[in-house]
Amino acid sequence: MSNNPEARINIPIVRESESDEELKNNLRGLKICRIATVPYFMVSQLKSQAEFLRNLGMQVMLVSSAGQEWSQIHTDNGLRIKVINIPRALSPWQDFIALFRLTLFFFKHRFEIVHSTTPKAGLLCAVASFIAGVPIRLHTFTGQSWITLKGIMRWAGRLADRMIGLLNTKCYADSRSQADFLIAEHIIPAEKLSVIGHGSLAGVDMERFNPDRWLVSQKQAFRNSLGIGSSSKIIIFVGRISPDKGIAELVTAFCELLRMDYDISLLLVGPHDKDCGGESSPDLNEIEQCSRIHYIGYTECPEKYLAIADIFCLPSYREGFGTVVIEAAAMGLPTVGTAIYGLTDAVVDGVTGLLVPPRDVTALIKALKYPLDHPDELKKMGVAARDRCFQYFNAEVVNREVAQEYLNLLRVKGKV
Repeated sequence: MSNNPEARINIPIVRESESDEELKNNLRGLKICRIATVPYFMVSQLKSQAEFLRNLGMQVMLVSSAGQEWSQIHTDNGLRIKVINIPRALSPWQDFIALFRLTLFFFKHRFEIVHSTTPKAGLLCAVASFIAGVPIRLHTFTGQSWITLKGIMRWAGRLADRMIGLLNTKCYADSRSQADFLIAEHIIPAEKLSVIGHGSLAGVDMERFNPDRWLVSQKQAFRNSLGIGSSSKIIIFVGRISPDKGIAELVTAFCELLRMDYDISLLLVGPHDKDCGGESSPDLNEIEQCSRIHYIGYTECPEKYLAIADIFCLPSYREGFGTVVIEAAAMGLPTVGTAIYGLTDAVVDGVTGLLVPPRDVTALIKALKYPLDHPDELKKMGVAARDRCFQYFNAEVVNREVAQEYLNLLRVKGKV
């Protein structure tokens, strides 16, 4: 698919926003439900947006499966949580139970808006909210789980996304390149698909992801606590430890760079994904055999690890946008990633990072070597990444654009 913006399909992009006071006056008291399959996604991606909508006076309900991550969300009269277990893998009986519970839940609460994210939650929510007669039914695509599959599983995944597009009032893609892909693949018609702002699901909290929060001495002490010397360059990955994130390629490339005598360390930050859709889960014991690889696991404070890193690496096979890329950018890190839809929006190749073909270890090694060999370019790309993030992906801007889109849809439906 062409990277030339002039060659792309004309997809409406939502941008203009009214003042916060106007948004409050119109949205106060209205009920919205945000749904994702797993709470990790809800907390890491949607927490700040939910709080923003709550502060505008909306009654916000967050729905996802059970998980320890819920402890990070503080509920009150305007922000509540409902646990409905939604299996990520295909499980007909559990899927039916989740669908039944969602349908009853929507009938009971009579939300004005139901907005889903992630594939399984998207499909079940589309069906349940349609049956319950929710007036505004929305879904944001954040990547296609079927893109790496073949045969009947790929066909089933495509069909599920088509059903999501058919049953919802409107859909969004969290990147322009993903929207182009969905339309070109005939998943959803262009008139039913939008991109909010310049993309991303909820933007980045620029105060939270701010490298100046830590003193140099604090960063050095943290490096020391991990057993990483002051001269070692740190490559970091943040996300699910899963095959489709390119973990195997990253570890292979890193070990090869070690053999070339580069003084480097690798941080793997994120939960171990044991539900890999049929693919082999990464072997953590094998990964941890290398003393220079540090598996951190899930953390409530990924920015603390980003603060001591030098290069962010995401050799993923599929991404809707790559929110973690712009979080790393906010911390002043350039990204070495893959040239796939989604990441081509999050990374400006040669400016804020470097992009390589997916599954290409040789190209990944070369791309990681470049900033290691050219420290001035490393610094330059990091500055450019943070500047671009602040300009286009500030959470305050994105959250306001989302609220404005809700208001526009409510006006069309005569709800305000």
